[in-house]
Amino acid sequence: MTTSQKPQPVPSAPDFSALWSSARRLHPTYLQLAREFVLDAPAFSALDESVDTPDQETVIQAQQWLKAMDDRIQVHQLRQFLQTNSTVDRDGLVVMLTHFLQQAKHTDATRDKIDFLLVQYFSQGAPTELDDNAADIAYVANGLKPVLGNVELKTPVWLNALDRVLESARRCRSLDEVLHGGILEQGRKAKTQAGDLFYLPVALVAFTRYGYLMRRVFFRLMLGDLNSILDGLNELEEQGIATIDCRRAQFSDKEPVSRLRMICQSWKVMFQAEYSSGQPLRMLVDLRASVDAALGRGAEAEGGEKAAEATAAFKASLQKAAPEKTGAPKKARAAAAGAAAGTASAKKIMEVATETVEDLPSGFSVDAEDAPEFEVSPAAPEWNPDEDLPPRKKK
Repeated sequence: MTTSQKPQPVPSAPDFSALWSSARRLHPTYLQLAREFVLDAPAFSALDESVDTPDQETVIQAQQWLKAMDDRIQVHQLRQFLQTNSTVDRDGLVVMLTHFLQQAKHTDATRDKIDFLLVQYFSQGAPTELDDNAADIAYVANGLKPVLGNVELKTPVWLNALDRVLESARRCRSLDEVLHGGILEQGRKAKTQAGDLFYLPVALVAFTRYGYLMRRVFFRLMLGDLNSILDGLNELEEQGIATIDCRRAQFSDKEPVSRLRMICQSWKVMFQAEYSSGQPLRMLVDLRASVDAALGRGAEAEGGEKAAEATAAFKASLQKAAPEKTGAPKKARAAAAGAAAGTASAKKIMEVATETVEDLPSGFSVDAEDAPEFEVSPAAPEWNPDEDLPPRKKK
């Protein structure tokens, strides 16, 4: 038999039964998303029927329906829905992750959904008392085993950039430093620059660990800022000051101190939902600056100095002990094997918040169109792709 006569490998046939089962699991969740965000959802009644083994044409149509819904559902909508809704359990997250990971073509939106879902899945299974140092790459890989299977933990050099971003974030003393120091922007650019290498199992584990630990940094800083504001409000009342100028935080120029205290207590409840888009975070930063200014702490100058220090420290960390360039792998396989309990709904959180405060500023919104998980300043320093990351592969 000549070379040309050798039998060619036959591609594996799609598992229509598994595809149908996945579509039926995703169907009610997607319909809930469509209702909550008023999306134009095409009807596909076959998924409502109790049919275990439909014909292949029906399964193909179900896949087309899912794709149409994936195109409509934005990343920030999926994030808000899953972080403020308890209807999707960890098994449901596995189904959703498998659905996205097994897609033949991954768009930037698909990548961001996978990134969020992995962090959400790991976060829900991680113990509350887990120490940051204990959440190493091996621990996270073990937590993701139901999704990714056994992962070879030989971490590529270019993923070391994530540890330097985390190190810079941990040095921050306030949200203002994180938001305006360019730190979060670097993590997002690392994900973008990774290209197809993002889907390497070890990279998925590394980015999940990064996202989980960055969340914890954020919530610690949010709590610290809120406590600082409350302490400042108490100090203002002791000085006999009843109102302060909070226009920079979208409040009035004579905002009652007592009302600000109630709002901060409401925010403590809201931020427990582990969902905060850019607008509330900026308002929190600006409110702290307003309180500091009312106390004569020179917050504006101090805030500018801190932001500059954070940016300079981050740039220095990138240049310090730069690893030897080894070059990017020639091929990247987008492979992933296998397929805090949900919090109260966003509406319920707002109800709790407004029990004491009737009218929060209109700008305070949990839902922000196309908002990243944590908003950053557009004035962030540019990422140098030659420092650590491989060139992005062309599709």
